[in-house]
Formats: sequence, C-alpha cells, structure tokens
Amino acid sequence: MNELVVQPDRNMTPSDIRAHVNLIQEVMQAVMKKDVHYGVIPGCKKPSLYKPGAEVLCTTFRIAPSFEQEELSTGDCIRYRVRCIGTHQITGIFLGQGMGECSSDEEKYKWRAAVCEEEADGTPIDRRRIKYSKNYKEGGHYTVKQLRTEPADVANTILKMACKRAQVAMTLNVTGASDIFSQDIEDLPETIQEGMRDEGEARSEVQQPGRRSENGKAPVDKSDNKNPATDKQRKMVFAKLKNAGIGMDLFEDKFGKLDDLPFSKVNPALEWISNFEVPEGAAYK
Repeated sequence: MNELVVQPDRNMTPSDIRAHVNLIQEVMQAVMKKDVHYGVIPGCKKPSLYKPGAEVLCTTFRIAPSFEQEELSTGDCIRYRVRCIGTHQITGIFLGQGMGECSSDEEKYKWRAAVCEEEADGTPIDRRRIKYSKNYKEGGHYTVKQLRTEPADVANTILKMACKRAQVAMTLNVTGASDIFSQDIEDLPETIQEGMRDEGEARSEVQQPGRRSENGKAPVDKSDNKNPATDKQRKMVFAKLKNAGIGMDLFEDKFGKLDDLPFSKVNPALEWISNFEVPEGAAYK
C-alpha cells in the first residue's frame, strides 16, 4: 500500500519523502476529524495526535502495533512502562517503536475530591490534603479538600494510558509525523481535555444567533429562559463543576437544577464557575 514502508532496503529520495508527508496531510484532511482524531491545545502551534488518529495512520501505512509491558508498581503506587513495537502487517519487518509510561502517582490519578466534609475529616491525615487552585480569570485562588485515590481502583486505567501513550509515540516515530502532530495532549488530565473540547462547541452554540434546537424544528432565542440547554452543554457544565471542585448544591442555589438549566444561562454559568472561589471548609456533594 505504501512503498515508503515496505521497501526499507533502500534510502528514501526527496520525492519519496514529499509523497510520504503529502499522504499524511491528505489523510488528515480527508479522513481525520478535529477533536476525534486530533485536537488543538490553546497556546500550541501543532495539533496533538489522539489514539484514534494514531490508529488511522497505522492503517494507512499498514503498521501492526504490539506491546511489551513492564510493571514497576510499589505497595501504594500502580506504575507501568510500555513499549509499543510497530511492524509491517504483511512482511513483518520491524519499523520502529515508542515508549509510554503512566503512574497512579500522577496528579490526575492520585487525588480525588472529597464527597463531603465527614469523609474528609474521617480520612487519615496522611491521605488527605487541601488543594490550592489558581483563579486565572481574576487572580487569587480557591481550595478543595482532596483524598488519596486507592491505586487498585485506577490500575486498568493506568495500564491503558501507558499503552496509549506508547502507541501514539510509536506512530509518530515510524511515520515521521512529529512535524505535523505533537503528543502533548496525553500530559493533560482527561477532565480538562473533555472540558476544552466541549466548551468550545457549547460556547459556539450559545453565541450563534438563530441556531435551531436539537430536534431541528424551532429556532432558539438565546434570551428566552423557556428554551432548555442542550445535553452537550449540560454535560460540559457538569464537567467544569467537577473539575473546579464546586458542589452541586452551590450551583443549584445560583442557577437551579442542572437538568432544567435554560439555554440563556449557559454562558453565565460558565463565567460563574470560572470566577468562583470555594469557601474554606465547604462541603461538596
């Protein structure tokens, strides 16, 4: 399918390299979808390759990934180092490899928000903490009470993430696509990734005048409190609340039930979440 891969016994010519890069770009434009196969992190010049995008490139160049895992876990930490090996699907020729590692000691896996004040107070002091988070909108900070996550609860997630990182690294190495894609997205917590992807879509829906409702029948008046928010907007608001450590009770005191959130209040709710400072000692539900 691709001579640049199946003929490793000769050096690639400039024409070969141009054809190789052109093929990647053609696949990116014709097959890949933003926020599905790749995404753009604010402040980064190159899009970040997701696992589905790596799978598309492996299919394009007939790369078969295989995995070798090394467990480096300790008593209170789950840790895996994975080597992803790329071979040609037809010839079995070794093409390259990539390494990936993940640990339950990473910030996004090590801690979770306390369910309530009683849970926080009843947890041994060496397995709880107060997390200080910066308010980027207006300065200052807010605090969230957090507890240690049980490593066994995230063991499968840790292994899958290590494999995913290794596969993306292998794909970039073998295809030489690092000048097109980066792998930075894997270093961000998944809740932030989801929030970034959903927020842009939800905000654009709010800001588009004359947008139609989800059933496609009635135009939405964004100043009318009778029009409900979409499922995507409600999910995005919930993810932002969870990531900020804001209890649902505090949100409902301000905006009412999330299920009943009107379309016109999505943007005000997002602004409130971004600027909210959690009171010291607040309980979370």
